Amino acid sequence: MHSRPVPSCPETDVVVVGEALIDIIDTAAGAVEFPGGSGLNVAFGLGQLEVGTAFLTALGKDERSQSIQSHLAKAGVRLLPGAESLPKTSTATAVLDSNGSAEYEFDFHWDLPQISPTFLPKVLHTGSLATFLDPGATQVRALLELFSGRCLITYDPNIRPTLLPRHDEALQTFEETAALATVVKLSSEDALWLYPGWSLPAVGRRLLDLGAEAAIITDGGAGSLLWSKSAEVHVPARAVDVKDTVGAGDSYMAALIAGLLEEGDGEFDAAKLTRLGTVASLAAAITVGRHGANPPTRAELAESLELAHASRENPND
Repeated sequence: MHSRPVPSCPETDVVVVGEALIDIIDTAAGAVEFPGGSGLNVAFGLGQLEVGTAFLTALGKDERSQSIQSHLAKAGVRLLPGAESLPKTSTATAVLDSNGSAEYEFDFHWDLPQISPTFLPKVLHTGSLATFLDPGATQVRALLELFSGRCLITYDPNIRPTLLPRHDEALQTFEETAALATVVKLSSEDALWLYPGWSLPAVGRRLLDLGAEAAIITDGGAGSLLWSKSAEVHVPARAVDVKDTVGAGDSYMAALIAGLLEEGDGEFDAAKLTRLGTVASLAAAITVGRHGANPPTRAELAESLELAHASRENPND
């Protein structure tokens, strides 16, 4: 691993480091397979938003890997070299409940190809199983340590309890990773699993104490809470007819990262947190309003944002 990456790469603003796998969803017509995984979903979501994105992941050399690579190519996401390094591509079998919420059973392997960074992105994003399961998690941590303080780092643990070690070990791993991040995003389920009995504001304050400049907790239909050292805001969720929640958190994360790029440097004041949370919430709402991990395009999100602005300006229309 190089001691210092070169300053930048013109065509890539974001590097996502995380798992890519095949989601297997049982339907009345039989099992259907879709590319998935938190890392892949965030990378794809960024590509849909026309953000220059590169993806560092681990795949097998099989038909499922080809399906994943074709999926990423549709959004213009660049797969970093050496990805086909596993014996087989991982899978997650999703079981949907009556509300459309998904529970997963995993056949998962995580070991990154040799990491040798050659450029510095504006944002490095990671999360989910990639930061907890070795040997890959150790490689991810080394990458975060290398880039910490040199670019924005975003982190979403996307907790999967059935695959994690003991709670105390997982909490330690989470906090050590969060301490390297600029922005940390949790769902309310993540927060309550990591910190049982704590209020969401107490968890938000803990994330700031660990070193994050901004902390975000999404809470489904109740909206999202965003904190910084100087501000706290609540962004309501947009009312929507929920088809399923697959990929909603990853769509929120992708839109949040895109928002961070558009906002540029500067303090996370109340106005900035509100803008970030509003755009990310709209992206999640679009995703839950249709089936599967199907994030919005840049045009769809822009249209939704315009409608939201018009609704606020003309509440009686």
